[in-house]
Amino acid sequence: MERWGYRQIITPTIEYYDTVGVASSTSDRKLFKLLNSRGTTLVLRSDLTAPIARVVSSLLKDEELPLRLSYHANVFRSIEEEAGREAEFFQTGVELVGDDSPEADAEVVALAIASLQAAGVSSFKIAMGHMGFLNGLLEEVIPGQTVQQEQLKEGLLGRDYVGYRQSIEALNLEPKLKEQLEAILRLRGGKEVCTHAAELSSSAEAAKSIAHLCAVFEVLEAYGVSEHVLIDLTMIGDFSYYTGMTFEGYAAELGSPVCSGGRYDNLLQQFGRSLPATGFALKTNRIIDGVHGIAMEEKMPVLIQYTSERRAEALTEAARLRSIGQNVVTQLILKDGAEASTNTGALTGNKSIQAEQVITYGSENGGGR
Repeated sequence: MERWGYRQIITPTIEYYDTVGVASSTSDRKLFKLLNSRGTTLVLRSDLTAPIARVVSSLLKDEELPLRLSYHANVFRSIEEEAGREAEFFQTGVELVGDDSPEADAEVVALAIASLQAAGVSSFKIAMGHMGFLNGLLEEVIPGQTVQQEQLKEGLLGRDYVGYRQSIEALNLEPKLKEQLEAILRLRGGKEVCTHAAELSSSAEAAKSIAHLCAVFEVLEAYGVSEHVLIDLTMIGDFSYYTGMTFEGYAAELGSPVCSGGRYDNLLQQFGRSLPATGFALKTNRIIDGVHGIAMEEKMPVLIQYTSERRAEALTEAARLRSIGQNVVTQLILKDGAEASTNTGALTGNKSIQAEQVITYGSENGGGR
């Protein structure tokens, strides 16, 4: 992430509930709440986006825009009802603040792809959608019916397509309009989705949204990563503060998302600063679980053994090898009559060091180097 111009930011583990807690994307029942000695409600951070938004609006208010910030930190969510899941886990991600262009959205998607590849995730897809397209379509077909609109959104959010269709059937609409709502389920694929989506809705908001999303896809083509991206207009994201492009990454090894992100242009207003922003978070623990067990070539160390008389030579050579990227283990040869090891399974203490090479700095009149 540093290679892309992002600088790391560290925020407090404990935040004020009335500011960061309320602004967080996490539902209130999943927040870990505390009381300080003055009776003020505090929370353990449940994500990094809201805390970073607070910092951008205060400590970084005089910084030149756009801001590129990265993080790697633990977060906490009360999820007792979800058996087998930990309440503390790690997230790694970025926030790009102060740029509302398709280039900015494409940058964070491309960086998410590069990050997954660097983490060893070999097979994955990024599903990319836009909040505005669905909002425009719903307001065109069932204007002002907010309850019904929310029901349809819940169906898509939970990937409950049967429930989504049932909600459509319950609406008092002409068959043509019902078909229009159901057609969004087929808007998945590559660049051809742009044309099909434009034909589905005449809403100005929907048209603007699909134009932005497809501009993002064109930039991803220029990055050379579009083969990892699927346009999916049923993908509306899990966070209430998303306002534009949203995306999730799915790995072949896992059934749950390994990353998620999108545009949240309204969040910083809650901290007194109106700025567009976009970003993503990697589900670090899930990625580690997903790549665990995959055969990976382990870089074997060089074992350098030495006598006390030749310690300086040996440690100098160890430093040289480490400076060029070699893993090195050093071991003093004990004066107990035992000979220095000459094999790659050399014993040091009670543990066996599997080494690709053994270098011995023995006594001046002995063997070795």
